[in-house]
This record gives sequence, C-alpha cells and structure tokens, in this order.
Amino acid sequence: MKIIAIDPGYERLGVAVMESGRPETVVYSTCFQTAKKLSHPARLAAVQKEILRIIKTYSPAALATEALFFSKNQKTALAVAEVRGVILALAESQGLHIYEYFPAQIKIAVTGYGASDKKQVAQLVEKLVRLPKKPKYDDEYDAIAIGLTFFAHEQRFSTASQ
Repeated sequence: MKIIAIDPGYERLGVAVMESGRPETVVYSTCFQTAKKLSHPARLAAVQKEILRIIKTYSPAALATEALFFSKNQKTALAVAEVRGVILALAESQGLHIYEYFPAQIKIAVTGYGASDKKQVAQLVEKLVRLPKKPKYDDEYDAIAIGLTFFAHEQRFSTASQ
C-alpha cells in the first residue's frame, strides 16, 4: 500500500510518500516551503497545488497527517489549521482515506515513548525505513514518522482482525 504522510505547517510542510513492506520504504520525501512574500491565500493555494501534484504523481491510497493540537501561539495555530483544512479537503476530493494521529501517538509508534524529542524520532526514523536520501529538516522526519505511525496502526489492526 502506498500513502502520503504530511506534517502540516504554514511556512514548511513535511511530505513523505511511503510504501508498506519490511521495512517500509520512503518513495519520495521533501520539505515544501511557501514563500513569505506571498499573501495568505496564495500560500494556501501553493500548498494545495504542490500536494495535488504529489498525489497525481504517486497515486497514494491514503493520507496520514498530524491531528491538530492547541498551541500557545494562536496566530500560528490558526494558520496551520487552515493549511490542514486545505490538505484534508484535497485528500477527500481525490478519494484518499484519511488518518489523523496526535503527536504522542506518533512518538509512541516510532520510539515507544510519548514524550520523545525530535532528535530521538529522527534517529529511529533512519533505522526503521529505507530512505532514498537523508532528510534536511525536522518537518520531513516528522512526515516519515507519521507514515510509520499509519503502518504500525494498520499492521496492529489487520493482525487483530485475523
């Protein structure tokens, strides 16, 4: 099964296309950045255009993303919520199954500990998947971790139903 996993953000989005296997394989990953000079609607449109391009290129069956959690910075939280809205609507319009995971769920799935830091997550991501290239940004590692969470949950629930 092929999925697209997204760590949503306003300025930067981590994106990973992954395939199931032993181990899972990262087919494509990137950290997509919107230009600061663009207006807010133009940045949302840029996110939509790029995610649609990736979906059309790789034909994933599902989207895995981080669930929204509240932040101290309300302005940032609202912008991220709007980006998530664009991504979720786009995934729905393309017929993708949508799965959302909270940060603690992602950390537990990857490291076994819900309060792991970003460095621990990145170290384990490198050990758990086949990477075509080493990610440059935490956002990309986070997207891959979200994908790993999807596969861990799918494996757990498919095994439980057998």
